[in-house]
Amino acid sequence: MKQQVIIVGAGASGLAAAIQAARQGASVTVLEHTARPGKKLLSTGNGKCNLTNLITPDGAYRGSQPEFIKKVLDRITVEQTLEFFRDLGLVLSDRNGYVYPNTGQAASVLEALLFELDHLGVSIVTDCQVEEIRKDLSLMTSMGKKKADAIILAAGSMAAPKTGSDGSGYQLARALGHRILKPLPALVQLRCREKWYKQAAGVRTEATVTLKIDGKTAKADLGELQFTDYGISGIPVFQVSRFAARELDAGRNVTAELDLFPSMDFESTRQLLSERVKRFGYRPAEEFLNGVLNHKLARILLKEAGIPNEGIVKNITAAQIKKLASVLKGLKTEILAANSFDQAQVCSGGIDTRDVDPNTMESKLIKGLYLTGEILDVDGICGGYNLQWAWSCGILAGIYAGRKRPESTGRNEENEENNDKN
Repeated sequence: MKQQVIIVGAGASGLAAAIQAARQGASVTVLEHTARPGKKLLSTGNGKCNLTNLITPDGAYRGSQPEFIKKVLDRITVEQTLEFFRDLGLVLSDRNGYVYPNTGQAASVLEALLFELDHLGVSIVTDCQVEEIRKDLSLMTSMGKKKADAIILAAGSMAAPKTGSDGSGYQLARALGHRILKPLPALVQLRCREKWYKQAAGVRTEATVTLKIDGKTAKADLGELQFTDYGISGIPVFQVSRFAARELDAGRNVTAELDLFPSMDFESTRQLLSERVKRFGYRPAEEFLNGVLNHKLARILLKEAGIPNEGIVKNITAAQIKKLASVLKGLKTEILAANSFDQAQVCSGGIDTRDVDPNTMESKLIKGLYLTGEILDVDGICGGYNLQWAWSCGILAGIYAGRKRPESTGRNEENEENNDKN
């Protein structure tokens, strides 16, 4: 009799797990509560699907148990993941370390996964809501009771609920005794207090965003900053947003400093501004930063520095120049909130990874239950890292859930087997 594996969730991690479980010889069924599999995958990378990244900087992955994350990623590496997709027929494109399908279409990735699942005889049941998972590995669903030898819970998080991420997996795991660290939005825009944001809406500029918690520097990131009518967006904001959301939820004061001239230090910036006073003294004061920054943003900065629009540039004082340099290098803003799960790409928080075996992805509480993907307390920065996490833990869970023998083998044997399978 084949090992009977049921996977809850047809997202990136669930589909990868299904392939690997079937390759182990198991009979695999995937239950998806929406009308189609892989809906969120189609939207990743603005529809281009940044599959993974060849470069992993410090801090690329976040979670309460960093060693857990490292162990999983060491078991199923980026190179093994690339081989997994090449084996599915995808030609991959390396764009400065960012890996995409050569087609430039996320649909190609989903199709490759689905073709392989069909080839392996995996059944995907859509519009099926899992209402309860029991300790005997039976499931109560909207289509009746089902029984499995192993269950992989890959139900996703609460981010981007329009794609099917409704947080239902958290309740299923909690009912089985798993602890849940409060899920909060990550890779998301931040809402700010200042009134001038409506004037700056639509402006994009290179900047360093430095997040401060109770006045102390926490995280910083450089990239294209986008001003909205309510606050700040763009990649550098997304990269620090999970920390802002968690600290705000803990009741701490969260602010940011925006370095809008990151190519120069403070003194060089002050000197540049002083030279402009000498060269363009005849200009109206309101045009002092013409050619330096977007005019909408320039007007805000001049006001913050106490430089009136009336008058001419030659009347700007040395003290005002110093103040303007300070504003350019560290425009202060108070963070009120992160945007909702509707706008978030992923979540921080989730199932406590202390209750999951990083060697197999099996629950330490329920034998035969495996937990994988975004439902866990792991999130990554922008750049393909969240998908790499989905592939790594999904592949690992599939390998072990698909086996008839329940116990883990040694590390060396496992690595050899992974290389063969990938």
